[in-house]
Amino acid sequence: MTHLGLVTVVVRDYDEAIVFYRDVVGFELLEDTRIDEEKRWVVVAPPRVRETAVLLARAVTGGQEARIGDQTGGRVGWFLNTDAFDRDYERMRTAGVVFEEAPRQEPYGTVAVFQDLYGNRWDLIQLRRPGGTGR
Repeated sequence: MTHLGLVTVVVRDYDEAIVFYRDVVGFELLEDTRIDEEKRWVVVAPPRVRETAVLLARAVTGGQEARIGDQTGGRVGWFLNTDAFDRDYERMRTAGVVFEEAPRQEPYGTVAVFQDLYGNRWDLIQLRRPGGTGR
């Protein structure tokens, strides 16, 4: 095994999810391929990242729709690493990302929890460098 390729976020609508992840969070749209009349293969990822990306999967059943925005039972489910916390925090906040808290220092680095457009919880995190600070 070499890496984790994709993780799935269940979404209500492909296009609104693309706009949020591309224009608000700052991800790149890597692929948007129509599979059939209803289904698309939509992949987004942080700029220059190709190992692990996010598959935006539109809910098609009632059970899937019920999980939009709460895929992890209220826990943070995704961890978006940054090498410039202050820059990315301000850019995302200015673009309309809802942060649940002010940035905080933890033993592992600098972190702030934010919500995607459906309410799923993410960490924006800059890991502490060994022997250094998180910022």
